[in-house]
Amino acid sequence: MPRMRRLPAIVLCGAGCFTSSVPSAQVASSSPVVLELDIENVVEYQNDVSDPAKFATNEGVTPAATPRNFLQAVVIGDIVAVNGEPAKGTFVGRPAGIRLSPEARGGLAVADTTRISIGVRTFEILKADGTPIGTIVAEGLNGGASPPGPDVSGQNFAIVGGTGAFLGARGQQGGREFPQHIFPRAASITEDPANRRRNGGGKVRWVLVIFPMTRPEVAVTASGPSIAHLSDHRLVTSSNPARRGEMLSLMATGLGPTVPRVDFGQPFPSSPPAAVNSPVQITVNGQRSQVRRALGVARTVDTYDVEFQVPRDIAAGEALVQLTAAWIPGPTVEMPIR
Repeated sequence: MPRMRRLPAIVLCGAGCFTSSVPSAQVASSSPVVLELDIENVVEYQNDVSDPAKFATNEGVTPAATPRNFLQAVVIGDIVAVNGEPAKGTFVGRPAGIRLSPEARGGLAVADTTRISIGVRTFEILKADGTPIGTIVAEGLNGGASPPGPDVSGQNFAIVGGTGAFLGARGQQGGREFPQHIFPRAASITEDPANRRRNGGGKVRWVLVIFPMTRPEVAVTASGPSIAHLSDHRLVTSSNPARRGEMLSLMATGLGPTVPRVDFGQPFPSSPPAAVNSPVQITVNGQRSQVRRALGVARTVDTYDVEFQVPRDIAAGEALVQLTAAWIPGPTVEMPIR
């Protein structure tokens, strides 16, 4: 991964690196989850004029008159993918320039550390069809040295919470280089943000390393994982294995919010059925299966029924099954296939 490097002074939101990957096997409850967000049309609207009547009035590209320090700005970008899968959403940042430096020279704020800005970053993530999934919020410092621990070069942001599928998330946020990387564009606050996509901006890849409050898990009975043949609802066991191409049903917990909405601690309704709001995936030996539906079980709290198809070309034998919701993976369970 790229080493720490100096960022352009005119851009406060920056871009750093984090070296990690999403776990693909057994997942401990304390293991972090890595969400890699691709964000496009990133523009930093710098507060370079004092007259509010001039805000958002220029239709074309309008360069900013960047001050030496103490710059206020608003950053806006479009989330287009999460972990390589198409998504939608909005990234909004609220940086404030501080230009900290141990060097006491003109325009820099003398300090023991080196930083560019301080601020808040909000990532509102949607499905590709526009369905809201949840929001993650980070606060911290940009530029300078990485904090101790994992490499988040040029970043020192803590994830302080989330909503929806990411309720209660904690962690840290950084960035990652990719071939199409373009620094966020600096613009005057007089530029009309209605034309942000037309006027263009930067392309960044943010990395959010989160410790979720809950994870999806396949329920386990005394006879093994609660995975049943959809045809007769008998459990899949070594004496009654799954078949390739067969539709199965598993019971799970931790899949998050549903549509229609259900208050915390309240049971799921029987009508209309409560469909899981987040994208749900099931892999069998690492091969993605087709998920037909994922519903909250009526009159239960945090119990879900997920119907899926065993891949037709999967090898016979003991297979590892992993359930993922909102890109948060759960622990694997074993399932026999013949």
